[in-house]
Amino acid sequence: MAHQGSTVSVQVPERLFQRLQRIAEATYRPIEDVLATTVNMALPQAPDLPPELADDLSAMTMFSDEALWAAAESSLSPSQRRRLNRLSHAGGGRPLSAAESAELAHLVDLYDRAVLRRARALAILAHRGFAVANQDNPPDSHGDED
Repeated sequence: MAHQGSTVSVQVPERLFQRLQRIAEATYRPIEDVLATTVNMALPQAPDLPPELADDLSAMTMFSDEALWAAAESSLSPSQRRRLNRLSHAGGGRPLSAAESAELAHLVDLYDRAVLRRARALAILAHRGFAVANQDNPPDSHGDED
């Protein structure tokens, strides 16, 4: 299915161009289609995520190994974790105020984003050949100080 898009000129190393050309010839497709498909696969966008989060997760494929390891460790700050824990427990025992509910929703959103970033970072690191099997603790598993 052909569609119109933006045009951009990009210089690629000769070896990469030759690989793209061989794939294009083998699949009877224009090299532009092969390149567009390759980029789209490298930068997938989950349809159910906000666009800025989907773009952030896609951009992680370009991160260095060190940046990915840092992203795998990122989480809520200790004070955010404590507050999330307190609000969650309070909500089970009494109705939360509008401000508390909004704060809880914000903290849950931050936590969800941290989990997604961590999962994406570990998936990319695993794809790059790193052993990530021992990285199974969630980003907030260091314990809360209540």
